[in-house]
Amino acid sequence: MRLANFAVDSADMKMPFVLTIEPHRISWCQDFASEAARVRNALGCALNALHHIGSTAIPRIYAKPIIDMLAEVTSLAAVEGHVHVLQALGYEAMGAFGIPGRRYFRKTNRSGRRTHHLHAFVQRSPHIVRHLAFRDFLLAHPDTAQAYSELKRGLVKSCKGDLEAYMDGKDAFIAEVEKRALGWASS
Repeated sequence: MRLANFAVDSADMKMPFVLTIEPHRISWCQDFASEAARVRNALGCALNALHHIGSTAIPRIYAKPIIDMLAEVTSLAAVEGHVHVLQALGYEAMGAFGIPGRRYFRKTNRSGRRTHHLHAFVQRSPHIVRHLAFRDFLLAHPDTAQAYSELKRGLVKSCKGDLEAYMDGKDAFIAEVEKRALGWASS
């Protein structure tokens, strides 16, 4: 199972998605903090916690320059009651987008480049557990994080911009590490 579903339907995009990964930037943590403040304000009491996830949260590895955020929320209905506020911040509501129990939002800047993903799950969802376990495992195991980084760099070259092939190429690695991460987190 993928940690996130980033399949792109070009018909619903204003500009084509360009698959790029970059060396880690310290500014990604600052970008998360700035955007997190806006999202916290937008979701208000519907939000229990907000986490920086995905490769931009892992120092020293390559990542798509898109900040992934995981929102632990009181209910999906509460999130849906705040969609208009998130839209005012520039987020596009995508519904579950392939993962039942999730509300997914994406944000694109004025030049058409994707900048943020927001994944909202109800508090104590197993999806929250696996996302955080995966992130924390990579933080605690830099060799595994580097292997993931190298895999992604190779896939970007071999997939020639095909996002679906890139995601498929990561699936086996993610599944293996996620299994290890969940065991590690529960021990």
